[in-house]
Amino acid sequence: MSREDFEIAVGDALDLVPVALMDQLDNVVFLVEDEPPPEDPELLGVYDGVPLTERDLTWGGHLPDRITIFRGPLVRMCEDRDDLLDEIAVTVVHEIAHHFGIDDDTLHDLGWG
Repeated sequence: MSREDFEIAVGDALDLVPVALMDQLDNVVFLVEDEPPPEDPELLGVYDGVPLTERDLTWGGHLPDRITIFRGPLVRMCEDRDDLLDEIAVTVVHEIAHHFGIDDDTLHDLGWG
């Protein structure tokens, strides 16, 4: 899948997230990168920011939290386009959940690991 098609697929995955949930996101930007950091080559996505559950009244004026989806590992792990689209959607939801303060163990228990 080309970079452009991958970015469109990430946008489509975001469109699948209920509007009520997307409206709760606060100061978040979504990015696509080709590869994760070398120290974690199989990383599919990452949330970098302060989860809503950890913010207090003094929080403000910060750069946006970042959710990055990594194209390379997702493309390599999937057998076909349908599998890739499913994994992109799962990864997007997984990283959004981190913004809401949900940890990896809970996500895995819920099937979003």
